Amino acid sequence: THSHILELVSLVVAVSLVYNVDPTQAARNNKFVTCGTVLKLLNTDYRVRLHSHDVKYGTGSGQQSVTATEVQEDVNSHWAIMAATGKNCERGEPIKCGDVIRFHHLATNKNLHSHHFQSPLSGNQEISAYGDEHGVGDSGDHWTVVCTGESWQRNSPVKLRHVDTDMYLSVSGRTFGRPINGQMEVVGVSSPYSGTDWTAAEGLFIHQTEKDDGPKHTEL
Repeated sequence: THSHILELVSLVVAVSLVYNVDPTQAARNNKFVTCGTVLKLLNTDYRVRLHSHDVKYGTGSGQQSVTATEVQEDVNSHWAIMAATGKNCERGEPIKCGDVIRFHHLATNKNLHSHHFQSPLSGNQEISAYGDEHGVGDSGDHWTVVCTGESWQRNSPVKLRHVDTDMYLSVSGRTFGRPINGQMEVVGVSSPYSGTDWTAAEGLFIHQTEKDDGPKHTEL
């Protein structure tokens, strides 16, 4: 719900202002990516963070564009981990390998999305941000977490497979010009490879055993 998103935004702001948590210590205390986590996703191949903004594609769907940026400190790279549309997950519950989840873009209230449109630069599958004024989209917002073991570990790369199209979230390596000069094209590709690996970078991590104590963060 929109109120839940506002709560998450408030939490991010409050924790970033009040807490001074050593990133290494926070990482030790929070092993898993969990429901309710707000994070930045780092592509391990290109070392860029998944990003969006209120800039629409000039081709394809015309929806809000999703890119990747080398800039570490950017609020437009914050994504909240949420359950699939119409489903619920308990905050602090580890995301299991094989779970279907959504990535909700906090700054614009849209969801990471894909569909059968061509991406503007490389002609791969387009990745966009989608949702109504309440942040509700459709099944095109659903992503399967592909990882080894039982749950998504913060220090291990995962692949994100789009449920509707079976494409993997990736980066093409091509860069845009104005108005998003220098940002990389994010795409869907049919086969997994090193460019489809993503890790949890900076964020606000809520651990199951620490729900009563409050969240921990690593340099938002």
